[in-house]
Amino acid sequence: MRSKPLLLVNIGQLVTLRGSNVGPRRGSSLSKLAIITDAAILCLGGMVVSVGTTKDALRDPWLKKNRKRVTEIDCRSRVVLPGFVDSHTHPVFTCPRLVDFEKRIAGANYEEIAEAGGGIRASIEGVRKAGKAALTELVAVALEDMARHGTTTVEAKSGYGLSLESELKSLEVIRAAARRWPGTVVPTFLGAHAVPPEYRGRSQEYVDSVCAAMIPAVAKAKLARFVDVFCDRGAFSAEEAAQIFKAAEEHGLAIRAHMGQLSETRLEPFLRFKPASLDHMDYVNDADLPALAASDTVATFVPGANYFLGLSRYPEARRFIEAGVAVALATDYNPGSSPTQSMPMAMSLACTHMKMTPAEAIAAATINGAWALRLADRKGSVEPGKDADFAVFDVEDYREIPYWFGVNRCELTVMNGIPAKV
Repeated sequence: MRSKPLLLVNIGQLVTLRGSNVGPRRGSSLSKLAIITDAAILCLGGMVVSVGTTKDALRDPWLKKNRKRVTEIDCRSRVVLPGFVDSHTHPVFTCPRLVDFEKRIAGANYEEIAEAGGGIRASIEGVRKAGKAALTELVAVALEDMARHGTTTVEAKSGYGLSLESELKSLEVIRAAARRWPGTVVPTFLGAHAVPPEYRGRSQEYVDSVCAAMIPAVAKAKLARFVDVFCDRGAFSAEEAAQIFKAAEEHGLAIRAHMGQLSETRLEPFLRFKPASLDHMDYVNDADLPALAASDTVATFVPGANYFLGLSRYPEARRFIEAGVAVALATDYNPGSSPTQSMPMAMSLACTHMKMTPAEAIAAATINGAWALRLADRKGSVEPGKDADFAVFDVEDYREIPYWFGVNRCELTVMNGIPAKV
């Protein structure tokens, strides 16, 4: 997909988040949005080349000479911000888990549903049986729906196949869907999402298979940038996670993990692997916060899962922020615990249930999400030299984006310089 020269003008509030390339935002810097009013953005070759006021942009000599071949978008005093970076999603599945939904309403908890054959294992059969073309279409539609809510960069995990063949198929599907989408997709191998039924009671054997067969095959085929592990009660132990991380390192794959969703796992021992992100983080020991704050590892919150699971407890965002930990927000889009593709909904939950400010939520959903994917040199802020990824919202003030919930105020998404109307 090729982008044409693009000019956005008459932007009411342009949330640039410029000056974010020295490290992820922490503490008070989360609230520094670097807003320009009556702004304009000029893009060439899918990249931002200039950012400033509309008045200054229209004086640009190059623009005056080439304006006829530039696609011009009048933003009519709308709010424009960097495209959302959704750094935690599970898009490769075939159908919703409606039985789980009803069981949960009736009072069953996450682990009881899993013991009854629901949960992650309930999605395995569909993925294993589905053909690549059908799965690719499902993932492609999900990516388009995410873009309609302002998302331009997506981390996409495997993890519902849980066999060598089906995990490779899932990652191939992610790659095929990504080629059809103008946005950016970062693939993650999550073979250690759960112990599959055929390995029930033999988790160590399955972990050995993940390390000896799956990770080498994924790395050889260059199907993933990251390896993820669900390290928690009822999933994989800290020792098993460390074994998988070591195998990932040996094969040149970066690391991220599900941590602290259901129970506390001490984090400091894992920081030696330099994980890009540790996600969920509902249960975290205070003693781990200083080491986490001293690292570049991002704590990624996924409040959509807490909401959909009907939990009263949410991650304690203020505790992390005040400790100096870099935090991000993501949807955790998946069929069992967070069937939402809306980053604004995740931001709204972060504000109302986690007491993050609107400014903090925006930074967490953009530039810190980019840091969580190690893409901050290209994504997450509106600055010359970065990819032309923007979301235009039909609001007058950036605080309205998390304020309105259950509606989609995104009017236009630009992905790598290519506009896509919602």
